[in-house]
Amino acid sequence: MNWDWKKKILKPLAKMMPLSKLRVALFRLSGYSIGKDVFISEDLIISDNLHDMNVFIGDRASIGPRVTLVTSSGPNMSKIEPHVKVVNGGKIRIENDAWIGAGAIILPNVTIGEGAVVGAGAVVIKDVPPYTVVAGVPAKEIKKLEWKK
Repeated sequence: MNWDWKKKILKPLAKMMPLSKLRVALFRLSGYSIGKDVFISEDLIISDNLHDMNVFIGDRASIGPRVTLVTSSGPNMSKIEPHVKVVNGGKIRIENDAWIGAGAIILPNVTIGEGAVVGAGAVVIKDVPPYTVVAGVPAKEIKKLEWKK
């Protein structure tokens, strides 16, 4: 079975699984790079092209319910296409120990740094530095975390 078909079948199944471990396993089988001890809550939406493998999730990351990761977006056949920026195949990187709150949206070409927190409902349009809390639309820094190893 080639990867495109595997992804097309397994990705929707992963969203519906009742346990995080099953969701993580199916997203991995779909071709996404997901580290160890990751928690993925219900209804993770990954909007990408079928052949893209542009989502990377580090160890111990936690992703809340209804989070949306957008690596590709465009107007399709609309007449506005020549007048807007089309992002085709951007990457999203969620580093180790990051926490993405419920309903957050992460747009293409964004890295969520190690130990960073994205508040619920935030729309992330640019990189989030390590150990930083962001929230809002668009997401803005609201706090630096003191990290003790």
